[in-house]
Amino acid sequence: MAKDPICGMEVDEATGIKLEKDGKAYYFCSESDRNEFLAQGHAGQAAGAGHTAHHGHMAADFRKRFWVSLAFTIPIVIFSPMIQEFFGLEKAVSFPGSMYALFGLSSAVFFYGGLPFLRGLFDELKEKQPGMMTLIGIAIVTAYVYSAAVVFGLSGKEFFWELATLIDIMLLGHWIEMRSVMGASRALEELARLMPSAAHKIMPDSSVKDVPLGELNVRDRIIIKPGEKIPADGDIIEGDSSVNEAMLTGESKPVTKARGDEVISGSINGEGALTVEIKKTGKDSFLSQVIELVRQAQATKSRTQDLANRAALWLTIIAISAGAITIFTWLALIHKDFAFALERAVTVMIITCPHALGLAVPLVVAVSTALAAASGLLIRNRAAFERARNIQAIIFDKTGTLTEGRFGVTDKIVFTNDIKADELLKYAASVESRSEHLIAKAIASSAKDVFPVEGFKAITGKGAMARVNSRDIKVVSPGYLRENNIPITDVRARELSLQGKTIVFVLIDAKLVGAIALADIIRPESKRAIALLKEMGIKCMMLTGDNKEVAQWVARRLGLDEYFAEVLPQEKAAKVKEVQQRGLVVAMIGDGINDAPALAQADIGIAIGAGTEIAVETADIILVRSNPLDAAAIINLARATYRKMAQNLAWACGYNAFAIPLAAGVFYKSGLVLSPAAGAVLMSLSTVIVAVNARFLKIKK
Repeated sequence: MAKDPICGMEVDEATGIKLEKDGKAYYFCSESDRNEFLAQGHAGQAAGAGHTAHHGHMAADFRKRFWVSLAFTIPIVIFSPMIQEFFGLEKAVSFPGSMYALFGLSSAVFFYGGLPFLRGLFDELKEKQPGMMTLIGIAIVTAYVYSAAVVFGLSGKEFFWELATLIDIMLLGHWIEMRSVMGASRALEELARLMPSAAHKIMPDSSVKDVPLGELNVRDRIIIKPGEKIPADGDIIEGDSSVNEAMLTGESKPVTKARGDEVISGSINGEGALTVEIKKTGKDSFLSQVIELVRQAQATKSRTQDLANRAALWLTIIAISAGAITIFTWLALIHKDFAFALERAVTVMIITCPHALGLAVPLVVAVSTALAAASGLLIRNRAAFERARNIQAIIFDKTGTLTEGRFGVTDKIVFTNDIKADELLKYAASVESRSEHLIAKAIASSAKDVFPVEGFKAITGKGAMARVNSRDIKVVSPGYLRENNIPITDVRARELSLQGKTIVFVLIDAKLVGAIALADIIRPESKRAIALLKEMGIKCMMLTGDNKEVAQWVARRLGLDEYFAEVLPQEKAAKVKEVQQRGLVVAMIGDGINDAPALAQADIGIAIGAGTEIAVETADIILVRSNPLDAAAIINLARATYRKMAQNLAWACGYNAFAIPLAAGVFYKSGLVLSPAAGAVLMSLSTVIVAVNARFLKIKK
């Protein structure tokens, strides 16, 4: 049997779909899995799917163990002498051999429900990094071994119900935690889905056949129809079109492509059909290189322990030290009997691992995640969300993040008094309403209505013309004016051009009457978002593949502290790292494929929800409403969440300052000794306080 590297299922090698690649044999459940694997470029990309499946399996495992353990806990609580005594049920529910039944049920919870923590205890000690698993493991082992000894003759009181409820709550806490991080590593899977499943390959007999991407080779020729995604990197050998590369390069303008120009896999063809000769496939393609950058950045992201693990480390040290000091003091210094000393030590060690600690952080995360989701803020990575409170710099992608990612009319200028600006736009929109070019669509959509049009004709590479209201209207590029020696005397047109805007000119009856400027439309919320973030002491920067003129225009309009222009996709992660090397905690906000490596490299990756799936899957936090103002909201929520976590940990652990001395018997001569029952009450109280406190978390609008 072999494992399908995409879906993770077992495949019979005799019946599965086999693929030999790079000297290795792979087996798949279906053709779609095989094609997706080939589209990814190389076997390493399937690791993303495996990692996500691992998180899903862990969450399901904790869920199953929690419900099974909870079912066993109910009779354990009923049969526990401490609970029976408290409710006066000794005669009602006790029976001969009930202690052995209690031992059997508790053993099932200990070995089944406690298994993940026992494994974690072993792994953390093996790696010499004690944390939450070590603390839980020591507590449940101590409680189980001591209680079992009591059942079989040792003088003392058993701790079975505390053991069972401790395991239940820890399983619940880890289940909540696993659910909060599931899906955080799906970026590599989603990248493969950006490619089409097949390509139109020109066969040797000149026929066209649809073939899977894996069957494409260098120097093959393919046809790309209007509106289709480009399946491989290559050079155009026939046809011309405009290609939307915004999600790959960050360049907001549609790029005109003609014979001899290069096209990139994953970009979208515009209005014309293209014949392309393939130059790169598989792992050599542009998209696969982006995949590799994401993988590398994810692999090097910080893995510092979270708050609960740091607290658990100190509590582990305190538990072991306090337990050892307690038993040594009672035996060696006060000369009490071993059974009494052992009971004191065990009580100390169990109390030091409060139930509340297992819920202190996950409960706050669950509440903050729900609050955030209701406000259109999706938290995918808990650790990164915690770090968001320390953000010192935010780097925004431009296209689709600070801007709407679409061309629109920004300026209308007239060179004559014979026509008004709105009328100029209406004439231009009337002509362009017949064109499929992206710039033409932007002009057409900017007018409320248009005039009837006759005799529309495209001027190849230079614009379009038509008869409107019995007048000859041309909407043309600067190149058309140069070819026809038509001078531009108005300085406003030059100023707009220097801002990096696209300028088209309007001629009526062969007379130049005005110009229309287009650019990527700035989101109306962007300026306010930048102002709020700067008030919070956060530096605001912009990273874009657009030219310097466009970047400078946007930066000035929004009041940005700094900007980086003409940055290639493979350079974006390096720019983020460059800012990090200044000693700043950096967040990256983006929406395109080209932003994925930078999102992964940043301390906190934030995706605009309306962007590509790869940007969303790479990010730690998603702004569903595509509103830059939500960046300020998520930082405020992160700060409030951290405060709640700190408060909960203080409640969960702080009572140890009182409980440990009482459990150890420091005030024994005064008659103040914390019994196991009283210790259990304190643990329950701290759990209730933690749960209630988490519910008071609010999101600052």
